[in-house]
Amino acid sequence: MPILKEKERYTYKDYCGWPDEERWELIDGVAYDMTPAPILRHQDIVLNLGGILKNALKEKQCIVGIAPTDIVLSDHDVVQPDVYVVSDKTKITEKNIQGAPDFVAEILNPSTSKKDRWIKKKLYEKYGVREYLIIDPDGEYIERYLLVDKGKFDQGEAFDTDSVMQLKSLSGLKISVQDMFSKSIDV
Repeated sequence: MPILKEKERYTYKDYCGWPDEERWELIDGVAYDMTPAPILRHQDIVLNLGGILKNALKEKQCIVGIAPTDIVLSDHDVVQPDVYVVSDKTKITEKNIQGAPDFVAEILNPSTSKKDRWIKKKLYEKYGVREYLIIDPDGEYIERYLLVDKGKFDQGEAFDTDSVMQLKSLSGLKISVQDMFSKSIDV
């Protein structure tokens, strides 16, 4: 899973010097390769969720974004979540987001599943992401984790395609899980 270049622990400065055609994330200074590119089903879900959120939140003072956008959590932690929402304008810069988003969603694929479920979940909890979704495109279900007292994620909750999910970090916005999984084309 992690593919280190040559050094033990990298910084954001190192990361910024790598070629633009390479996609990496840093977690605790460890470089994780982001290739190969996601499959079309993954991208369908990213666009569905991103579109739903952008449309629903257009009157709010926040940014809805999709990968690849650098989310700089620290000098040794730089990630590119599939979908995110940031309401604190002071975190938004021309180049990246500085600090934890309010909401993050990661869509699983075989090469990133372990990282999304374990490593990134712990990272998002550590930096105070208020709501984290792990979306399984094969099983068509969503795991949702909410930051609760003492800065820890709760035990989580699962939603299937028959569910309407209320996003707590986004003013209780209700979204249809089925809408997130709708396909633009059958392949």
